[in-house]
Amino acid sequence: MPLEKEVVNLLTGGFIIVIGMAILTTLLLWLKTRNNSFAYTCTLLYFLLFSVSIYFFLKAISFDYNHPMASEEISLRIGISGVVWALGILCLMMGIVNFSKTKSSTVS
Repeated sequence: MPLEKEVVNLLTGGFIIVIGMAILTTLLLWLKTRNNSFAYTCTLLYFLLFSVSIYFFLKAISFDYNHPMASEEISLRIGISGVVWALGILCLMMGIVNFSKTKSSTVS
């Protein structure tokens, strides 16, 4: 897809800043609470998979559209991006479910 030369760099820079702040916040909260490791691990895994998904998507939109099989290559990269994103969402949902579990207190 034809884009201005600076667009991909701006998207990449903006994404790195935002995802970096999200990962840093998650790590600081994890260190502060020191519990629920599975949920925090799932959340961090989501950020990792989402980043990989964005990588494939940016590679797809910046692919040389004059290439003889550009349409097929772009479609493949967008498909891979979607699958990786879906796996990330599954990790995020597992983390949310784990965060929402309350510890049952037994009263004797």
